[in-house]
Parts: sequence; structure tokens; C-alpha cells
Amino acid sequence: MSAERDASSYTLITGASGGLGLALAEAFARRGHNLILVARQREALESVACELTQRFGIEALFRTCDLAEPLQLSGLLQELEQGERRIDVLVNNAGIGTAGVFVEQDWAREQELIELNVLALSRLCHSIGGGMLKRGRGQILNVASLAAFQPGPLMSNYFASKAYVLHFSEGLRYEMAPHGVKVSVLCPGPVATPFFRNSQMKSGPLERHKLLADPEEVALLAVRGLEKNRAIIIPGWRNRLLPCLLRLAPRALVRRIAARSIVPLLPKR
Repeated sequence: MSAERDASSYTLITGASGGLGLALAEAFARRGHNLILVARQREALESVACELTQRFGIEALFRTCDLAEPLQLSGLLQELEQGERRIDVLVNNAGIGTAGVFVEQDWAREQELIELNVLALSRLCHSIGGGMLKRGRGQILNVASLAAFQPGPLMSNYFASKAYVLHFSEGLRYEMAPHGVKVSVLCPGPVATPFFRNSQMKSGPLERHKLLADPEEVALLAVRGLEKNRAIIIPGWRNRLLPCLLRLAPRALVRRIAARSIVPLLPKR
């Protein structure tokens, strides 16, 4: 990244205890970034921080925080604002998914999705991005999904949340560019992470068709894209074709195909 690395410069990564967040943490650590890792699982975070510190000789700190809880998020932001550590790179990776007919889902879980995927991400950009703007430098990477480019029947809330992340990031990029702050958005296809299990979905059909990407490879491509200041980072040439095809297809067809692709991933009722 363009920001000069020094003892007070840190990269903050949310959802860093496993999956793509862990892979991103390792990719940044390889490039000499000091890290602040944020997630809910304290034991996993502590283990990751210790390992990255030992392997790469960087400082890896961790903060336990449920970003979907506004009071916990406020506490984290207050600590960061009052501390001496400067966040030069913000990676908003934390997110959850839900699957099934929307009105049949538990509303508490759907609200948690919005709180985490949309509100927490926006608030982190507002607070930490504001500090970057004042300093005249910094980078933000928001993690969306290929889902951002289309409606997603049977995962309506999740697809909509990622569409928000995509469009929000593009708008923020335009606003922040004159002030020396770079904003990119990562839109991967399906990745081999605990996402499907946590969303109570099956990843078997994707595994059989070899459609699951390796999180380490996605993280490497994400960091390279960030270094090149790309607005939208889509790993894999097949994935990069999808947004183009979606723009040409009738919307009714897009909805139908999306629904049919999700049905095999749902648990049997």
C-alpha cells in the first residue's frame, strides 16, 4: 500500500479470526503491516495474532468485539480514536449470510445481518475514514461479493447487503479520492470458508463443480488489487464475466437463475 509503514501505522481487519479474514491478515502481514485484528472469538483471535507476530515479525494486536452490537462497536471506535495507533488501512471483511424465504426467517438474525454487513461497515468507514481524510492518506477495502451485482431470491437480505457495500464503496471512492484516500471493493465468488456452514447452507454442490475459490488466493489477489488502487476487485476471469452478462440479461431471467443456483445449497426441509 502507499502508506509509509512505521511503528504507529496499522492495518485493521474485521472478521479476522478465520476464513477470508484470516487469509487477508496473513497477506498483509507478509507485506510488513502491523495489524489490529477484530472479531468475536477471543481465543481464535489471540492464536492468530501470536502466530502472525512470530512468523512475520510484525505487531499483531487483537480486539474482541461483536460489531453487530452498536455499543460494542462504539467502544472499539472510542478506543481507536483515543489511542496513538494510526489506522492507515481499513479492511471491512466481517459479514454473515442467511438463506431461505425471507419472511420465514428469524428476524433477529436478519437484523443482525443488516447491523453487521451494512451499518457496522458504514460506521467504521465514517469514523476511521474520517481520520484518513484529515491526514490526507489511507486505504479502505470493503468486502462485498459477486452477489452484489444481482438480486438473490432465497438470500434476499444478504444479496441486498452486498449490493449496498458495492455501491457505497464506489461512491465513497469518488468522494475520498481528492483527499488522498483510496477506496476499493472486493467482490469474490464463492470462497472455501465457514460462511456456508454458518449460514446453514451446503457447500457440497459448489465443491463438486470446483466453484469454491481458495481464500489465500483470493486474499493475495485482493492485496494486489489494492496496491494497484483498483476500484472493484473481482478475482477470477470467469467471475469478471458475470457482471457483464448480468447487464445484458433480462431481469426476470437473472432472478430465476439466481434462485435456481441457491436452491441446491439449502438444507432439506
